[in-house]
This record gives sequence, structure tokens and C-alpha cells, in this order.
Amino acid sequence: MTIYNVIVNPTSGRGKGEEVFPLVRKELTRLGLDFEMCRTDAPRHAIELAETASNEGCEVVVAVGGDGTANEVLNGLMLAKLRGQGKAALGLISVGRGNDFAYGVGTSPRLGDACQALADRNQKTIDVGLSTGGDYPEGRYFGNGVGIGFDAVVGFEALKMKRLHGFPSYIAAALKTIFLYFQAPTVRIEYQGETLVQPALMVSVMNGRRLGGGFMMAPESQIDDGSFDLTIVDQVGRAMMFALILRFMQGSQVGHPAIKIARSAEITVTADQGGIPAHADGETLCEAGEQLELEIVPQSMEVIIPVKRQNGDTQV
Repeated sequence: MTIYNVIVNPTSGRGKGEEVFPLVRKELTRLGLDFEMCRTDAPRHAIELAETASNEGCEVVVAVGGDGTANEVLNGLMLAKLRGQGKAALGLISVGRGNDFAYGVGTSPRLGDACQALADRNQKTIDVGLSTGGDYPEGRYFGNGVGIGFDAVVGFEALKMKRLHGFPSYIAAALKTIFLYFQAPTVRIEYQGETLVQPALMVSVMNGRRLGGGFMMAPESQIDDGSFDLTIVDQVGRAMMFALILRFMQGSQVGHPAIKIARSAEITVTADQGGIPAHADGETLCEAGEQLELEIVPQSMEVIIPVKRQNGDTQV
């Protein structure tokens, strides 16, 4: 079995995945790695490919794409581990819109650096989240975070953007969502033995730090500390929503009177009436779900990260 299995989503980054396919192959060949490459051809295909590669003894499975591709590969690897059939590490080459999971684990956004990291095989053990409910009653794993409410609608709207890409598409989507999703639903949030019942414009459950390519949802989060960073945004007016968007871009939301911050390894969010929209790593969990149960699976995934020099710079 080859050591590296490289799974490329050709549609990531509006076709950038296909563009970098030969570049990745050339770079990995130059580095002398033992690898195979394949393309995904449908949603969830990367889950199947990653699980199979891990089951067959592959040591590193690499996701070439964005957060959605990384999420699918992560799920495939976790399923293989759960069944005791494989223990491959996760590698990341980022070519998507947000690349927030890669940011959270410290993977370089530069293709050459990411390929060199694969060759160096410097690994970090991270926590993984598990969401149960919505469209996934059997559960879906996530590496970076879950957004419920406003944040999820922003992601849905960003996917519709045809002329904008990356962080600008999320900015435009956030501004549009202010006029689409301004009435906060009442939800029940249970964590650390506490129960809150309140209108919540947004509930963010982060394992990583960033969403949408530039919104610092949990600037102090550590991806290996055994807990989620929970952020709850109360019902506010549209003018305040504009102001909060700027705060999240700067990571300066802590201490704002409309925001509650907590940490917990288990969180349950239930819609008091109607349903709640939610995503995990940018992938839709539900558009009108009744309840999501979220839990940390601590120290459960090995991820390839860049080597650090003594001066703290990334090895290139």
C-alpha cells in the first residue's frame, strides 16, 4: 500500500482543485513521496475514499480542497478508526474558499509548504467534534466548528455568490443575511450543567478559531484542549448586527454585553419553536433542525502540520 493517498476535489475553489492537480503531483514526485492521487466525483465521495484508503493501510490521507473536502476526509478517517480498521493521519492542501480548518491546525496556505509538510511528517494530535441530529441522526464529525443560526445562513448565502470568492463572498453574504435572518429564534442551550432558554441570533461551537475565511469566532481556542469554545449572540437590532460583524472580523467580541462566552466538552442546542439552520465546517447539518447534540472526541486525530524552526518560522 502506498504511504500517501491524495484525494482532490476538482470543484473546490471554483475549479482550483482541478488546476492544482498536476502541480501537487509534480511537487510530491519531486519530494520523492510514495503516493497515489484520485479525484472525487460526487458529494460524500471523499468520505468513502478516505475510509477505504485508511482501511487498506495508507499512513496519510491528504485532502486537497476546502473545508468541505477536509471535513469529508476527516469523517472517512474517523469511521475507519471507529471500526478499528485504520489509523491514517490527515494531511491538508488548501485550495478552497475559507480554509478555516487548515488555519486552525496551523497548515500553510502555500502549496509548496503544505507539500513539504507532508514529506516532513510532523504530526499533531487534535480533538474532533461530533454532531448528532438534524440531517445526520447517526452523527457527523467536524474539525473546525459548528454554526447555528445567523452564521449558518451566511454560509448558505455565500455558496450562492457567483462573482465573489473567498473571504469577500462571506462578507457580502453576512451583509445580505442581516436583512434575511434578523429575528432570533428561541433556543434551549445546555452546557456545563447550565440551561439557557433565550432568543439567540447565533450559536457558535468552535474547536478551531476561524470561520468564513476571516471571522475570528473563537480567537483563544485551542484545537487540542478537550473542549469547545461556545459563543452565544443575543437578539440585537440591525445596526448592532453590523457592529458585531466588525467585532468578529477583529476577534474583539469578548466582553460585549450581547455576547456570552463559555467552554464545554458537551453542548446541546434545541429549537424551542420551529427549526434552526446549522452547518459543520461549512457543510449543511440542517436547514430547520430540532436539536443538535455536540461533543468533543478528545485527542482523536493526527494531523500533518509544518515543522517549526527555532526562530518560530515555518520550515519551507
